[in-house]
Amino acid sequence: MNQFSRQLFFRQRVFKKFLFTKSFFTQSLLIKSILTKLSVTQLSVIKLMAGVIILMLVAPVHATNGYFGHGYGVKNKGLAGAGVALPQDAMIAATNPAGMVYVGDRMDIGAAIFSPRRKYTADNSIGNQPTPMFPLTPETVESDKEYFLIPHFARNWMLDTNSSAGVTVYGNGGMNTDYPASANGGRGTYAGGKGAGVDLSQLFINLSYARKLGQSSAWGAGLILAYQQFEATGLAAFGAGAQTFNVSASPDNLTDNGRDSATGYGLKLGWQSELTPGLTLAASYQSEMKMSEFDDYSGLFAEDGGFDIPSTWTIGLAYNVSSRSTFVLDVQKIMYSDIRSISNPFMPALFQCFPNTNAGGGNDPTKCLGTNDGSGFGWEDITVVKIGYQWQAGPDWTWRLGYSKGDQPIPDSEVLFNILAPAVIEEHVTFGFTTLINPTSEFNFSFMYALNNKVTGPNPLGSGQQITLEMDQFELAGSYSMKF
Repeated sequence: MNQFSRQLFFRQRVFKKFLFTKSFFTQSLLIKSILTKLSVTQLSVIKLMAGVIILMLVAPVHATNGYFGHGYGVKNKGLAGAGVALPQDAMIAATNPAGMVYVGDRMDIGAAIFSPRRKYTADNSIGNQPTPMFPLTPETVESDKEYFLIPHFARNWMLDTNSSAGVTVYGNGGMNTDYPASANGGRGTYAGGKGAGVDLSQLFINLSYARKLGQSSAWGAGLILAYQQFEATGLAAFGAGAQTFNVSASPDNLTDNGRDSATGYGLKLGWQSELTPGLTLAASYQSEMKMSEFDDYSGLFAEDGGFDIPSTWTIGLAYNVSSRSTFVLDVQKIMYSDIRSISNPFMPALFQCFPNTNAGGGNDPTKCLGTNDGSGFGWEDITVVKIGYQWQAGPDWTWRLGYSKGDQPIPDSEVLFNILAPAVIEEHVTFGFTTLINPTSEFNFSFMYALNNKVTGPNPLGSGQQITLEMDQFELAGSYSMKF
């Protein structure tokens, strides 16, 4: 048995033992046995992954398809996120873990420079309406902090010719806003006496296993370990005290408590099969990720600070138009309605909680912020259609184009609270390329522009005032890939 075969045998044997043993002590010994056999190059890979994880922990993530990114990995991003049936690198585990068995022994590391431009506009249409409870100063306010660095990392090992194991590190879409204290007449957007905004950072570590089924099919599964951090500022007007609404079940855990963290896990399942030569069908499903609560914000999010991550499913096709070109089509569904902190509507729960019955309040503590039925962001489930086309122009260059169109997750009735999370983007256009550096390494690039979009609706506390949420985005991403 040569050295390569011995390494494959060792990886497969240890990986299977790790999966099926229930003893933490035994698992620790197995990890130690792996580390003692790692080469200097493999230890460098671990250091790279650790560096990416550290950067992910401090890098906020931002809204694209609602709460999810438009794609994962630079090649996939260049196709607008289409490609559940087109595995091209080890980042495929974030989309469909079945594809890992087709990408070989490789490592992919990269980063994106992401720029969301978000703002809101409050108009002056209150007119002769009754005295409003919470009008915003008529103005346009832009969120600060428009440039962010978001890294990713993936490594795949072939256990044998028919199975693989991998680790993929990436972030999700989410929410980040930072409105200045000068907004709303110098009181802050939500009259909290300071700048208002939220900052959500998420990290996912996907541990995947994939196996071929015969000559043309494969299945895969990934255990996803999730870590997230959250911070909110400038929301004191919804808490307890003079000149506040008193609509939080836990005012001390509503706002301005610094960063809080939560952990959880989920499962990603995938399958793909070549139906006929050149035509591949694939599907994947990601379970709802059960996360621990944000205790420091249990007076803001429903279910005592709950912020689980919604389930998704994707189905897609890849068709080889020619020996040098491929067309891909994906349909993705994101189930925001399953997460109360995201899907609960802002109204009427806020009025039902409001203690001042003379002003129309219901004085019902079961409807306050932080309770199971408390106000949320009112997001709805969305379906996203993604298409992409890639072609090879010579032996060293591959080019990509993509477009995606998604439903709007934010109804026009939910604009007031979604100033914090203006995820109004519906369309993305992308392009990208891969160029070979040598037979075992390549450089990948992608560009994304999310078309400017607006959602306008009434301020439910503003007696006829209209609020417009607006955003556009662009992203430049690059990665380096090495084949082993």
